[in-house]
Amino acid sequence: MRIIISPAKQMRVDTDTMACTDVPVFMDRTVILKDWISGLSYEEQKSLWACNDKIARQNAERYAHMDLYRNLTPALLAYDGIQYTYMAPAVFEDGQFDYVADHLRILSGFYGVVRPMDGVVPYRLEMQARAAVAGHKNLYDFWGEDLYREVMDDSRVLINLASKEYSKCIEKYLRPEDRYITCIFGTVEDGKVVQKGVYVKMARGEMVRFMAGVQAEEPEQIKAFHWSGYHYDESRSSETEYVFIRTAVPGK
Repeated sequence: MRIIISPAKQMRVDTDTMACTDVPVFMDRTVILKDWISGLSYEEQKSLWACNDKIARQNAERYAHMDLYRNLTPALLAYDGIQYTYMAPAVFEDGQFDYVADHLRILSGFYGVVRPMDGVVPYRLEMQARAAVAGHKNLYDFWGEDLYREVMDDSRVLINLASKEYSKCIEKYLRPEDRYITCIFGTVEDGKVVQKGVYVKMARGEMVRFMAGVQAEEPEQIKAFHWSGYHYDESRSSETEYVFIRTAVPGK
């Protein structure tokens, strides 16, 4: 069983806390993207990143001096977003590190697929960016089916904790024999399940931590998730969607 999550826009450098074990598997493609972005004008880069001047200049500087093989940070520590904060990898126990190393995969517009202990550098490149690279119309086309092939293991079970921007990279290539389950985190308002961005990101991170804690190997095990006031709602769930409803104030 594998778990897929999104990256975070914000990143940090931490080369001291723990050592990387490898680099991402598609480094040859990442080099192509790095060289293409580095060759763009500043205005083209800013348009690609769809950000303000401060962020654009920071990332232009990053790409101008980027070394993909030195001063690397393990991916679990490199991504600095809400989901990763609530996953809290810095205080994982040994068994939890082993679990996420085997089961968790991070989807990335720049690296394709990142394993938790792969060494990465700070970058900016969202999967939905308008990047016509190497004859491809966008990054979805650039990466193609290879991301699906990389994240799927022999169990053919995939737990989706990624945003739509990233999960669509995988969904297009699913096969009949695959079991693909998306976790929905929300509250019930006027009889409908409403998902709110910050709370969803928090819950996704906590779900990864929960799965690592119980060493989950079957989808049914994640139905026991009850952190931050969530509970599994069987009546709203299906074979392809596990719905968790928050009925209490966040707090384990």
